[in-house]
Amino acid sequence: MNPNFLQTPIVYLKGVGPNRAEILKSELGIESFGDLLQFYPNRYLDKTHYYKIAQLKDSGADVQIVGKVIHLKTVEQKRGKRLVATFVDDTGQMELVWFRSQKWIRENLKLNVPYVVFGRINKYGSSFSMPHPEMELLEAHQAGLKVVMQPIYPSTEKLSNSGITNKVISKLIQQLFFETKGNFAETLTQHLLSELKLLPKSEALLNIHFPKNQELLAKAQYRLKFEELFFVQLQLLNKKTVRKHKIKGLPFDQVGALFNDFFQNHLPFDLTNAQKRVIKEIRNDLGSSAQMNRLLQGDVGSGKTIVALMCMLLAIDNDFQACLMAPTEILANQHFNGLKDLLQGMSIKMALLTGSTKKSERTFLHNQLENGNLNILVGTHALLEDKVQFKNLGLAIIDEQHRFGVAQRSKLWKKNDLPPHILVMTATPIPRTLAMSLYGDLDISVIDELPPGRKPIKTVHRYDANRLKVFRFIKDEVKKGRQIYIVYPLIQESEALDYKDLMDGYESIAREFSLPDYQISIVHGKMKAEDKDYEMERFVRGETQIMVATTVIEVGVNVPNASVMIIESAERFGLSQLHQLRGRVGRGAEQSYCILMTSHKLSNDAKTRLETMVRTNDGFEIAEVDLKLRGPGDLMGTQQSGLLNLKIADIVKDNQILKAARYHALQFLKKDPKMENPENNVVRSAYAELFRDNAIWGYIS
Repeated sequence: MNPNFLQTPIVYLKGVGPNRAEILKSELGIESFGDLLQFYPNRYLDKTHYYKIAQLKDSGADVQIVGKVIHLKTVEQKRGKRLVATFVDDTGQMELVWFRSQKWIRENLKLNVPYVVFGRINKYGSSFSMPHPEMELLEAHQAGLKVVMQPIYPSTEKLSNSGITNKVISKLIQQLFFETKGNFAETLTQHLLSELKLLPKSEALLNIHFPKNQELLAKAQYRLKFEELFFVQLQLLNKKTVRKHKIKGLPFDQVGALFNDFFQNHLPFDLTNAQKRVIKEIRNDLGSSAQMNRLLQGDVGSGKTIVALMCMLLAIDNDFQACLMAPTEILANQHFNGLKDLLQGMSIKMALLTGSTKKSERTFLHNQLENGNLNILVGTHALLEDKVQFKNLGLAIIDEQHRFGVAQRSKLWKKNDLPPHILVMTATPIPRTLAMSLYGDLDISVIDELPPGRKPIKTVHRYDANRLKVFRFIKDEVKKGRQIYIVYPLIQESEALDYKDLMDGYESIAREFSLPDYQISIVHGKMKAEDKDYEMERFVRGETQIMVATTVIEVGVNVPNASVMIIESAERFGLSQLHQLRGRVGRGAEQSYCILMTSHKLSNDAKTRLETMVRTNDGFEIAEVDLKLRGPGDLMGTQQSGLLNLKIADIVKDNQILKAARYHALQFLKKDPKMENPENNVVRSAYAELFRDNAIWGYIS
């Protein structure tokens, strides 16, 4: 078959035409023969059995029967009419019923000719009926491709209204198979096919659309899922290899005086084994001749900032500058102040650049940066402005990188002749299955233990009816000198409603915790930035005991004295958000608590989220549950969803296939990194075809 055949515009397939082509494109994204071929069914109806009318049971099942229509009549009813056909076989009779399209059926239905009917059975009294059956002349049924398990394709309202039914889609795919004689180019090597006992490509495609039985369907699904994930992994691993060999890194040859001085004299606590392991991994990267591109995962409070600082000291020891970019001003300020405290007594020049930095300060800062007097620059998106020029940027650290677009991140690369080393940090634990797909081209380090002396946060779920007990508990904690967060949901679409919830809550708290015994801060999105900062500062300094807020504090201030996090309407939060909020407490040595407040009315998903939060503090376990509940597209937010636009595989359900695909992709590239061996020609040409337009992969890292 001509390989370009599958690129033929769908309009040229017999049975499509311009109107259908337009609807197929707008509703399903089907523009070519290849797109139609990869439009896979999402379920199947088993047509392996033909029933006799006498065998029918009142089960509400879909069944298939061979028989003849011997009589047609129109029956008046309260609203409109129905068309009723008497359908018989050699064991009995039943009715076929239509409430729509009666004129067309009356004109086209043939009496006393064998039909195969398929549909759901209903029983009225002692007789059976089948509303709106699928009907095919027995002769046509026997001549067509033998479909014993009927594929059901994803559909939309517009498709149905335009007459593009499941049957039409199935017929178009049959037409495609007739035109190609079911002969499609193989995309996997003979070695992979035999080692994994995979169906050949043509056989897999035939059995995904027109399966002969359950066993062949399962084999077809496995083959196509494996292939899809194999090529994703091949692309990610290839990208990583190219980067390591072709993109030269800046040489960090020495571990110098600043690093050693900090390690020996300024570390506020002993590093955990996980932190030591991660620093060693990063040092190995920085000492090689390739550019580092590493993802650092660590739960809230696991000590990523210390690791980031020690990496920046390595850069400065090697006469390079470093920068740390955070998604919000609050977080940039927090990083800046945290680093300043850690670097006290060391001769390192550091500055902060955000949208709020005054013009006069900026001019001075730009000069210091360009002449190399400034060692570390911490900031927000302001770091990306063209005016911000470094003398020699060696290391760029990006915090919570999924909040930055690729165009923004790539600007950091252009701040130097050679691209700086990149360290991406996230406190959002990413399940291993997702990390393999989203960040498969990055090296991954994980800080998987908390610093010593930290007590696990105790989490409980309480209903609104227990509110008075919760208030008593708050008073006890305040007496001990602790501080409390009370957080209300913020969902953009219902901002007015959320604001009302927050203000109502604030008023009831202010009544219960009245002046002068208690001081309360309030922070929400409608406040001016300076008012927000003022309230935050009061809380940080311990002038207020209770902070009532919307989720603006999700990533924000570090208050070691805050020991209680109360989350109102906790059922309205996602799991990762609940986990991030809980991480705002437990920063000090005292026992901390997280109280999840809800109404009694909870969905099953909400119950699962709350039970998970109460059961575990492990961010990775929480992320796995979140992934199962929400699916990969949702979990990473809209920016990442393009990556996971898979045709048949599901990285959550098919994580075993994903692991196999990654293993075999690694082995394949180990033996033939450039895909030059003749036996790998099929993979090379499929790879080139798949990634012709590299666009959807461009934004990874």
